[in-house]
Amino acid sequence: MKRLLLIFTLAISSLFAMAHELSSPNGKMKLLVELLNGTPTYQLHLNEKAIIKQSKLGLELANNQSLMNGFTITDVQTSSVNDTWKPVWGEQSEIKNNYNELALTLQQKSTNIKILLRFRVFDDGLGFRYEFPEQENLVYFVVKEECTEFAMAGDHKAWWIPGDYDTQEYDYTTSKLSEIRGLMEKAVTPNASQTPISATAVQTALMMKTDDGYYINLHEAALQDYSCMHLELDDKNMVFKSVLTPDAVGNMAYMQTPCTTPWRTVIASKNAGDILLSNITLNLNEPCAYETTDWIKPVKYIGVWWEMITGKSSWAYTDEVLSVKLGETDFTQTTTNGRHAANTQHVKDYIDFASEHDFDAVLVEGWNEGWEDWFGKSKDFVFDFVTPYPDFDVEVLRDYAQSKNVKLMMHHETSGSVRNYERHMDTAYQFMAENNYNSVKSGYVGDIIPRGEYHYGQWMVNHYLHAIKKAADYKIMVNAHEAVRPTGMSRTYPNLIGNESARGTEYEAFGGNNVDHTTILPFTRLVGGPMDYTPGIFETKVSVYNPDNNSQVRTTIARQLALYVTMYSPLQMAADLPETYNKHLDAFQFIKDVAVDWDKSLVLEAEPGDFITYARKAKNSENWFVGRTNDGQARTSEISFDFLSADKKYIATVYADAKDAHWETNPKAYEVRKYQVTRKSKLKQLCAPGGGYAISLVPIEDKNELKGLKKL
Repeated sequence: MKRLLLIFTLAISSLFAMAHELSSPNGKMKLLVELLNGTPTYQLHLNEKAIIKQSKLGLELANNQSLMNGFTITDVQTSSVNDTWKPVWGEQSEIKNNYNELALTLQQKSTNIKILLRFRVFDDGLGFRYEFPEQENLVYFVVKEECTEFAMAGDHKAWWIPGDYDTQEYDYTTSKLSEIRGLMEKAVTPNASQTPISATAVQTALMMKTDDGYYINLHEAALQDYSCMHLELDDKNMVFKSVLTPDAVGNMAYMQTPCTTPWRTVIASKNAGDILLSNITLNLNEPCAYETTDWIKPVKYIGVWWEMITGKSSWAYTDEVLSVKLGETDFTQTTTNGRHAANTQHVKDYIDFASEHDFDAVLVEGWNEGWEDWFGKSKDFVFDFVTPYPDFDVEVLRDYAQSKNVKLMMHHETSGSVRNYERHMDTAYQFMAENNYNSVKSGYVGDIIPRGEYHYGQWMVNHYLHAIKKAADYKIMVNAHEAVRPTGMSRTYPNLIGNESARGTEYEAFGGNNVDHTTILPFTRLVGGPMDYTPGIFETKVSVYNPDNNSQVRTTIARQLALYVTMYSPLQMAADLPETYNKHLDAFQFIKDVAVDWDKSLVLEAEPGDFITYARKAKNSENWFVGRTNDGQARTSEISFDFLSADKKYIATVYADAKDAHWETNPKAYEVRKYQVTRKSKLKQLCAPGGGYAISLVPIEDKNELKGLKKL
């Protein structure tokens, strides 16, 4: 009997000590988790190719308490999920959630502390996180360091921006991993808002490509009540280690059991388009937290914004000399009443334009008192979010917008004074609800005050979510700028309809973005959620608006149209001035027609840093839209329309670069052509340097529409 008991005990001990394997539903993605001398490790393979080599897991807590080793496995659970869910808005009207799960409970011998490691393996990648169940030996604790590793299998090509606790507003660099250290200084031209963490730290989502053609993306999902993760590269061994954003005293996170960390994600495929179409980030977030969502609607808007960004107009009302550093450019403005853009009559003009062209809303920045104080007199100035300048009549504009069936979009610049914003939040949101505003663009420019926190630390992460939840109480949608980059939280809180959190179109007026910028962002920043990139700039010479600003937007008009398809967002802005659109109404027609919510999305062509071609089917419609964004090299795009319905013919309106188009020398050279197409049609289209094309595809209902149309 004793012998049988010993054999049984040894068998159980062996079970919990052995390596644990888990495959994806299609069997091609394989995870291996095991304890290495008491330290948890994992590795990931796709088609027998190493995506992540053996990598360590663990955390260091305050008071020199280590959760890195000394563990045994005390419980093993596996499960599978295969279901679908419908987002309130998105790139697909229905999303498949299919994974196999492994949950390992670990116990540290010396402390009896328990950690549960939960892994979910999808066909296109992996999500895993640390979970801390309720327990006697761990109640309140402080994370000093998270030591999650991502060991690379080679010196991969990477598209990266420097690690920074306060901003993602960098141009991307393309290099080998081994070159990051040497290129960091060349890649970064720091301004007042940029402070790289180290010579080898980068931000997520990080995009890579192996020498044998596998694409790998590292990011995180469901970031809440925790600090944003960066990645520090050990470039001798090609191992990334997580680096959390510290608070004002150097701690990373304050936790109370039961609790979890965000998910760490690895998306991998032999096909670049699979990275763009992956739903891992969304699927690792919780379902929608709201009982009703009929008040959450995608928005196409124009705004009193670009004229101020270029320096044509001013945010401030009073006569004052202002000096401010925007991006890499120093601007000095002398403001007068005549240059204040947010005045009643001027905003009416924008409302008229929005109404004429069926836009949903008009954003107005610089409407409230205090801009001259914030820019000029005191960096600690705080706004109250309800007091308009004398030339901005809230009630008149409210009633005028309502008469035109147009909403006004609020702007809240917090100036980084977060406690002040939270004190005013209820009053500000109530003010919005009473005056025809159902969405707000919030800003967090400058250092976080008064505590000296970082934009991406736990304290600020909690604030951003608090603002979203509070807005929901008033049925308000949020578009947060300068906030932490998204991690799929819009599934749970779909009134988060937009974020900036990257180098957007505004930098085109501050010296320009790299020409390949929009061929990289969908693989990096947009992996976590949509971006308010503010496309639609037709006048690429900024000096036309402001003779003192010699910046040039590095794009052709055709590519600006394509961005409405390639840069996904349920919140899309026509960012240029009405006076400019009136000069190009044939091209502007695409911006009017293109959808902002989709039933289906496909990637027809893609290579990070080179080109992306999307096809998307509009929500509850048979209309399709295609967009192609191109880098600085002239290329020929070749696509098939085999995604169209077999029983329909379509009118294809193609907005393309002219033969002599070039972002620098001839950006306004475009052509608008119409064809008759079916699913058997194919297109071969030249894309200029910095160019692209856009296509609208509308089913033909009347045979008379076929007259004069060439077949493609």
